[in-house]
Amino acid sequence: MTKRPRPKIVSLTDAAAARVREIMSASSKPYLRVGVTKGGCAGMEYVLEYADEAGQFDELVEDKGVRILVAADALLFLLGTEVDYEVTRLAS
Repeated sequence: MTKRPRPKIVSLTDAAAARVREIMSASSKPYLRVGVTKGGCAGMEYVLEYADEAGQFDELVEDKGVRILVAADALLFLLGTEVDYEVTRLAS
């Protein structure tokens, strides 16, 4: 029986990958972890934090030359998400 390929948890746009590279070049820690927490209009907010190592059940995602961790408790909320980065006049 042939297994189908496992889908990516998250993918990054070129702009997001460039921003992650920029952020990580200034960090002494090797990873950026993406997670979620309760709050915000939809009931969940995204959380980004530096990490020294992967948690026991964190998923390592490699896309467009960058590596990020997805927190274990955020996997179901982020499954299939595309991470983007944009700069506007009021926010980035």
